[in-house]
Amino acid sequence: MENTLEINQKIAKNLTHYRKEAGLTQAELAEKINYSDKSVSKWEQGNGIPDVYILLQLAKLYNVSLNDLVGEETPQSKAKAEKTKGLKIMIILLSSGIVWLVATCVFVALQLLNPTGWIWWMVFLYAVTANAVLLIVYASIWKYRLLNFVGVSALIWTGLTCLYLTISFLPNNVGMDLGPLWCIYLIGIPLQVLEVLWVFFRSLFRKAKKTEN
Repeated sequence: MENTLEINQKIAKNLTHYRKEAGLTQAELAEKINYSDKSVSKWEQGNGIPDVYILLQLAKLYNVSLNDLVGEETPQSKAKAEKTKGLKIMIILLSSGIVWLVATCVFVALQLLNPTGWIWWMVFLYAVTANAVLLIVYASIWKYRLLNFVGVSALIWTGLTCLYLTISFLPNNVGMDLGPLWCIYLIGIPLQVLEVLWVFFRSLFRKAKKTEN
């Protein structure tokens, strides 16, 4: 639990940030809310906090919510978090782009070396699987639960599809009746169910842990 001093300091940082962002001096702000500049200075030093009525006035003046003034995160940390999130998205997109660039280069090279090879398009299917692995890695590092779920699901089904087509197009198997090869996809059903259950129980565990705290 945070003590009063820590809470006051957080609110003080928010009040100082939004006042400066509005281009007001402490004296100008004090005049607008009919308080002394000494009171404003005291609030921004963390030696006290305005009452709810004044906080509402300030929120309206700065065009922000009350939570922005008293919230856990300071405006600076919010901006930093948004910048970091944008950087992470950029890294994911660039990494995915590299995967598809490599896949395209491999496809072109194979076509030039053997133009009659009609299954080189499968390179792009393998690229989907590789991209799924990439998403899982980033999602695990940055704890993006939804992205992790999408990545695992994509890995399961594209991986099985790659296996199915690879077996189907092996030189010794082309034109042969491979029978119930489609049964490979049955493996994906329990894997997907396990993934859903894992997400569900992990969510329950997280909620229980928060309740305990």
